[in-house]
Amino acid sequence: MTTDQIGLFSLFAAVFGLLLWGRFRYDLVAFAALMVGVTTGLVPVKEAFSGFGHPATIVVALVLVASAGLVRSGAVLLITRTMVDASRRIGTHIAVMGVVGGVLSAFMNNVAALALLMPVDIQTARKAGRAAGATLMPLSFATILGGMATLIGTPPNIIIAATRGEATGTPFAMLDFLPVGGITALVGIAFVALVGWRLIPKHDGPGLQGDPMHDYADYIAELSVPRGSKLIGQRLSELYGEADRADIAILGLIRGGKRRYGTSGSAELRAGDHIVVEASPEALDEFRASLKLTLHTPKGDKSKGKDKPEAAGEGMALVEAVVPADARMAGKTAQALGLAWRQNTMLLGLSRKGRAVRTQMRRTVIRPGDILLLLAPKDRVSEVLDWMGCLALADRGLSVTLDRKVWLAIGLFGAAVLAASLGLIYLPVALGLVVVGYILTGVLPLSEVYDQIEWPVVVLLGSMIPLGAALESSGGTQLIAGALIGLTEGWPAWAVLTVLMVVTMTLSDVLNNTATTIVAAPVGIQMATTLGVSADPFLMAVAVAASCAFLTPIGHKNNTLVLGPGGYRFGDYWQMGLPLELLVVAVSIPSILVFWPL
Repeated sequence: MTTDQIGLFSLFAAVFGLLLWGRFRYDLVAFAALMVGVTTGLVPVKEAFSGFGHPATIVVALVLVASAGLVRSGAVLLITRTMVDASRRIGTHIAVMGVVGGVLSAFMNNVAALALLMPVDIQTARKAGRAAGATLMPLSFATILGGMATLIGTPPNIIIAATRGEATGTPFAMLDFLPVGGITALVGIAFVALVGWRLIPKHDGPGLQGDPMHDYADYIAELSVPRGSKLIGQRLSELYGEADRADIAILGLIRGGKRRYGTSGSAELRAGDHIVVEASPEALDEFRASLKLTLHTPKGDKSKGKDKPEAAGEGMALVEAVVPADARMAGKTAQALGLAWRQNTMLLGLSRKGRAVRTQMRRTVIRPGDILLLLAPKDRVSEVLDWMGCLALADRGLSVTLDRKVWLAIGLFGAAVLAASLGLIYLPVALGLVVVGYILTGVLPLSEVYDQIEWPVVVLLGSMIPLGAALESSGGTQLIAGALIGLTEGWPAWAVLTVLMVVTMTLSDVLNNTATTIVAAPVGIQMATTLGVSADPFLMAVAVAASCAFLTPIGHKNNTLVLGPGGYRFGDYWQMGLPLELLVVAVSIPSILVFWPL
């Protein structure tokens, strides 16, 4: 190996090691690796930022904005609202949701498709009285499978198309992925609906409950400051130490019928003030007794202190939300984030893998997949969730059926997809015109456009593409391809294709699928060149394999999103995921050989 090859292999090994470790976010790891590559001369300076103008990066960003326009116009919710039917049998429900999720994820970001359907699925589970964990994993897998059917359905397809364009001068078109990806998705969704959901482990205890936050809603109460209390004249913030010792949360203060939340810590207490707290009954009684407060029961309320949140929080709303991997909350505590004073929002409950966290909750580090129960201002719920980077788990009651822009949004997007599919216009330009159309017609406000782009993914792509190009130009991909060819020497081409697919799929189960594709695509082309066959079947194999990450909750963002709401454990995924991956290989290899012959 040359010095450059050794350096690049070492750099990629460090990148993959750090991604597996998970201590640092993937975009930081990739960008740091790019900077190291440039400063050491492994990546040419003039190519350092070429990835940020790469067609794959542009298309990923535009797809995210176009998806947001479809969501905001109500076009997607118009479809998904019809899916709530608790009377369906579980297999039928999974099949219906899986098909809808697969179709949606074929034309929009599959993470966004899952985020839209997950609240629908959870509501249906609660109405049917069954655990949400029985259907959320199948829904996640279905949205991952559906993304394989079109060029814009998932980032690996976009990267593969761009790679083919650089290698041959002609990228894959919008529907070139449909014959293989569509057939594989249909078979996979059928397996999930008929057999797969039965393989999901059922845990005893609180895991996999339909409503993991059910018990939290009963313990918000008002404690009154009596006349002659020693607390009179003290600031509310001076009670925080005692509240922490009793493990309760002080939500705010009510004075003269006016409620103050989040920003009331500096208020001096007066006789007759009502302190709003959230706690278990035991902790509530301990705190009340230690400070000699009295329990306040609003007029007409017979609950004797177990006041519902709506009564104690006029103008506030209870919101359940799940934490994605790239959320602002991930890796931080509610206290460190300043949730109360920044957003006037309180963390009331935390559920992790279906189990409630009740002690030191506000000092607990939030992890991806956790479910949060929040008390937020009613008129700012969407704004607060966007700031946190979290996804709501309940229907917010948005009325979409009367929105006159629904069909306008669908028409603009459909026309762009059709034009790109027929080769009438370059895909990035078509999507760019959709975004401009959405802005000019008011479907998507200009102020929200940049908020819809998943910048960590853009940085990851922009950083990894030059590194991948450097590995290829240095002959590194040729070495990897040669090693795989040597391992399968004497095997037929279809068997070599299968090995490439299995290796790529295994990497994608533990690494980011974008990073996996950037490395595996040039290897596939080099293997095809060495064998003297067409590169197309090898690129298709990489596209399918990189998208199919079903063995772990970290292989794909969708799997991470359902981890908490479904109450799953790390080892639950492979029991349905392994047979599904084997089925994908068994179906996709013959399909590739038929539609993209060697």
